[in-house]
Amino acid sequence: MTARRDEILAAAAELFARHGFHGVGIDDIGAAVGISGPALYRHFSSKDALLGEMLTSISKDLLEGGSARAAAAETPAEALRELVAFQTDFALTHPALITVHERDLGNLRDADRHEVRTLQRRYVEVWVQTIQAAYAGVSEERARACAHAVFGLINSTPHNRYLDKPELTRLLHDLALGALDAVAVA
Repeated sequence: MTARRDEILAAAAELFARHGFHGVGIDDIGAAVGISGPALYRHFSSKDALLGEMLTSISKDLLEGGSARAAAAETPAEALRELVAFQTDFALTHPALITVHERDLGNLRDADRHEVRTLQRRYVEVWVQTIQAAYAGVSEERARACAHAVFGLINSTPHNRYLDKPELTRLLHDLALGALDAVAVA
């Protein structure tokens, strides 16, 4: 049953990214996975619930994965490289989710939006703590601004169709680390 839910979530993400949450009906999502629209209600109580699970689950995955990578690193510099690689891999693997998040976060039910925002703040904190550990003396505010700037750089990938994935991965990794190195300059 979980594999089917994941298939539905992935298909819905692609459709929402292409047409927007309000531009996609339950029948469209069902057709994308080879079932009737009403059959989706066996898996999700509503289209709103589907969007909520989509954005909540990816926020949990980012927090858990980022936290694990940072904790496993031997040095703060390695932890930062691991976070950049993790975020880059996410962005290149899930561009539709980035688009859905940026466009349709406001369509979440209040409880789901609160949970997504809470998870995101915790993920940002992993980055802030890692940046401060890697660059001694950097203020929390500056580290937070740097984290958000790097997210913006990396998460621009749904709009980038110029390079193949390996080349874009290297470029994003190098740009993000170069941007983070600027934190120590000022």
